[in-house]
Formats: sequence, structure tokens, C-alpha cells
Amino acid sequence: MGFIGLGIQGSGLMGAFLGQKDVQAVAVCDVRASQRQRAKQTVDQRYGNSDCAMYNDFREVCGRRDIDAVCIATPDHWHVLVSLEAARNGKDMYTEKALGLSLAWDKALQRACHKYGTVFQWGTQQRSDRNFRFGCELVRNGRIGKLHTIQVGVPYDFVFPNQPTQPVPEGLDYDLWLGPAPWAPYTYQRCRPWTQKESYSIWYHIADYCLGGIGGYWGVHHVDIGQWGHGTDDTGPVEIEGTGVFPADGLTDCATSWKVTHTYADGVKMIYMDEAQYKHGVTFQGTEGWVHITREGLWAEPESLLTSTIGPDGIHLPESKGHQRDFLDAVKTRGGTICPIDVAVRTDTICHLTDICTRLGRKLRWDPAKEDFIDDPQASRMLNRPMRSPWHL
Repeated sequence: MGFIGLGIQGSGLMGAFLGQKDVQAVAVCDVRASQRQRAKQTVDQRYGNSDCAMYNDFREVCGRRDIDAVCIATPDHWHVLVSLEAARNGKDMYTEKALGLSLAWDKALQRACHKYGTVFQWGTQQRSDRNFRFGCELVRNGRIGKLHTIQVGVPYDFVFPNQPTQPVPEGLDYDLWLGPAPWAPYTYQRCRPWTQKESYSIWYHIADYCLGGIGGYWGVHHVDIGQWGHGTDDTGPVEIEGTGVFPADGLTDCATSWKVTHTYADGVKMIYMDEAQYKHGVTFQGTEGWVHITREGLWAEPESLLTSTIGPDGIHLPESKGHQRDFLDAVKTRGGTICPIDVAVRTDTICHLTDICTRLGRKLRWDPAKEDFIDDPQASRMLNRPMRSPWHL
């Protein structure tokens, strides 16, 4: 395996893969010299040698014929381009969420994965958690009656003031960090890494690099569970309506507050909002009860649902032995993962629809079969984003 993007998330994933006996790490890549050097040291210590290669450019990792799979944990605006390069070079991939900065980017990667037979695992690891799986099974088996509402609450975005232009520090390839994003002057806070001493990176809240809380650093996780519990992994809503609040000025420009209702063809509504408006987690509400799930636990009404069982004739969702293990087993068998590319695109679409709705501030109609807005050219244009030259899909 090769590892591309070695901040706190990428390093954590690399550590998890190093714990798998059938993985041999041979290459690390990051545009920050300090991060790739630290990663190389970790790998070499694991094997007791000095063989791990370091790279600044992801294309050199993807081009190595001896690498079977890569783990991609770059900033969000790079996920699709790095994944495309990996697919075109015959690599299977574990790619962090979110997916792309537009649905057109997502669809390009989806086509590539199908064309090249890529085994793809998305970093929405809650599908590998027992509580999320069992909670969704309760919903899918009608234990709360007829599902009518899904409520999703996630952390909202930071507001960060404008920053002075600073010299690019030695050891950072800033132009490659920006990549397909518009050129912008360097300032430490724009692309600071997420560290133990500092919370989530500020770039998570800048629209050139991420959809913010709506899609990037939290949103996709719980939206993904909403899709799983609803049984809509292969479709999406037909109507989107809501509002959002954006910073008036500053370095950050993603929505700081939002409430958007996604209505599906079966009448079920997913109400997606920041956790200042609704508690953190996913709540499924039915005619006879409810289920609420977070990473901290699973709650239900009636409470007896928590100790109930799903019989052999019931709906049983795929059970993962762990997100990394699930990926590696699929690489070996050429089977499916717990969160493959088609599922990733459908979940990511919900986040894009939410973001577009908050920016336009009006009701939108969506065709989930054609994956386009209905009679709304302005909204349809927002399903793609240009890339800074020379980068392209």
C-alpha cells in the first residue's frame, strides 16, 4: 500500500492499516516534508528497516507498479483527482470522505471506478459500527412502524477572520496544496494541518476546499446513515427546501447554520440541520416509535427494541469486521465494500443538494434517476466547478 495525505487523519488510517498483518506499506506522500518524514519514520520502525519511500507528488505513488492499493486522506478538494489518478493506474483505494467539491467530480470518479474495476472504500466508517448497523436494521424491518422523518444534526462551521499574507514556509509545496482550487495568497490558517494542539483545520470551512459542516468534516457521516436506514442507497430526494446562514466576511465562507428538508418519492423527509438546531446524531421517526444513533450510543422508543433480535427472514445489512479490514478483504476477493463508490456518490449528492439549496435560498426539484435539477439551469450549473489550470478531470 501507499499512503497519500498524512495529516492527523491520514496518519491514523496508516496506523490502522499497519496493524493488519497482510499489509506492507512501501510509500508515503504529502506536500509537507515534515509529515511525510514523520510517516516514513513510523513505517520504517514498524518493519525495522529504512525501505519506505517518500514522495511529494501523488502521481509518483500511483505510478508504481508494485503498489496494489492506496489510502487517500488529502484535503477534500484533492480527493477526486488523486483517486482518479489511482484508478487509472490500476490501484484499489480507501478514500476519505467527503468525495468531491461537485457532483460532476463525483460522477467522473464513479465512471472511472467502474471502467477500471476499482475496489473503492469510502471513509464513512460508521457503516462498520454495530450500533449504526443495528439501528438501521430496526428501521428497515419496520420496528418503529412506518418511517416518516429522518432528523440529522451535525456540528456547524467556524467563523474565522481574514488573515495577513505570509511567506510560504520551507518544506511546504503550497502550489500543489492548492492544486485545482483557485489561487489564493498563503496564510498559515488557510491550510494549517489538523493537530492534537489545534482543532479541525480551518480549510474545512473554506468553500474552495470543502463544503464545510454540510459535507466535509462531519455532514456526510450522519447523512450516510440516514440513507442506509431509509434504504435509499441507490436514489435520492425529489424536492429540497431550506435556508442557510453564511459569514459576511472573513477567511471562512461555508454555512454556519442551515436547515434543509429533503423529501423523497415515498414521502419520507430528511431534515438536515446544524446541531444548534437539533441534537447531534441521526433520529429515525416512525408511526410506532423512534431510533436515535450517535457514536456514543443507540437509543430507542420503545426501549425494548434495543434488546430485540432480527430473525433470519428479516432484513440484515452487511456486517463489516472493521472499515480497513473490510476494504482489504474486498481487495483480495474483488468483492464489494461496505461503502462502495455508488453509495458514496448518492450520499455525497445529498450534501451537494443541501449546499446548493442554502446558497440559492429557494425550493428545488431533483430527478434522482437523471441526477439533475428539474427545469432549473442555474441550479444545474452549480453541479460542477471549474479547476485551476493545469488540473482537470
